[in-house]
Amino acid sequence: MLQVEEKYAALADKVDQGGRLSRAEALALAEAPLSLLGLLATHAKERKSGKRVYYNRNFHVEPTNVCVFNCRFCSYRRPADSPEAWDYTPQEILAQVEARRDSGATEVHIVGGVHPRHDLYFYVELIRQIKQRMPQVAVKAFTAIELAYMIDKAGLTPAEGLQLLKDAGMAAIPGGGAEIFDETIRAKICPEKGSSRVWLKMHREAHRLGIPTNATILYGHIEGWRERIDHLDRLRTLQDETGGFNAFIPLKYRSLHNSMADLGEVSIVEDMRMAAMSRLYLDNFPHIKAYWPMFGRTTAQIALTYGADDMDGTIDDTTRIYSMAGAEDQKPSMSSTEMQQLIRDAGFDPVERDTFYQPVAQRA
Repeated sequence: MLQVEEKYAALADKVDQGGRLSRAEALALAEAPLSLLGLLATHAKERKSGKRVYYNRNFHVEPTNVCVFNCRFCSYRRPADSPEAWDYTPQEILAQVEARRDSGATEVHIVGGVHPRHDLYFYVELIRQIKQRMPQVAVKAFTAIELAYMIDKAGLTPAEGLQLLKDAGMAAIPGGGAEIFDETIRAKICPEKGSSRVWLKMHREAHRLGIPTNATILYGHIEGWRERIDHLDRLRTLQDETGGFNAFIPLKYRSLHNSMADLGEVSIVEDMRMAAMSRLYLDNFPHIKAYWPMFGRTTAQIALTYGADDMDGTIDDTTRIYSMAGAEDQKPSMSSTEMQQLIRDAGFDPVERDTFYQPVAQRA
């Protein structure tokens, strides 16, 4: 163990023994030397998954960037009449799926703008058609905010709408749309978007129906550590209740092409601090993800030494959400071989997984 400043020694010992941090303790520990946080988070990660670091073979479908909301941090959304807008037909979406039928992918990830016209039944049929073409893939689809809008538009309860999607083949839900749960900050950065209560309710209902989900935070804008810890605490509380979260993904605010651009971006040091504190506070989450299309390959690799144990997937240049916001990888795609080498070079053992973190037999 590192030589620890006296004011952090008791906290460091507590978390290194697997103890649970309170909000106040987390706020204090967040200011600790980064080297200490990295060591503590690595120990916490190894208690969960040993030397294993996971990845999967996946691709994204982003049906549209037309959205009824206009979040201040978003570089992805376009008005319907913009030359940069897209609104794929079901046939165009299915052509994207057909093109990857033999790719070896085990997951298709579907998120996009909250479309003003498409309701639940549009997406139920889309999932059915995808599963007909690629029955072997798990469909992980729609943020809680997308789900709330489409289900409400159909006049159904969250449980009824989620059950229809599950019956059609939706196997899991991604973690987007959480942004920051603090209502005061949410009112400034995404005032039109559904509330934190809506996000948490949708994930609770999914867990009750046996649909696993992920969770996210958007950090590095106008929030501080108090709001970050509050966000993590609400997630930890829900996980205590349901046990339905698979992974947590800290998402860095990227400043290009949005109305909050004058804020700039936080440093890699802050990225690592956020990764480490996520692992240390979310003691009941199995996995912490270093989402490489957002971080960039090198920063994501470094995050593996700050508590992350998952890299996400091969992507195959199918997501534009972070590239439009100025991310390092403008055409994110990585082969399995590249992913494995990146993980090994960081000192860990690569494991290809499916959506549910079950190992996939080793393939070329």
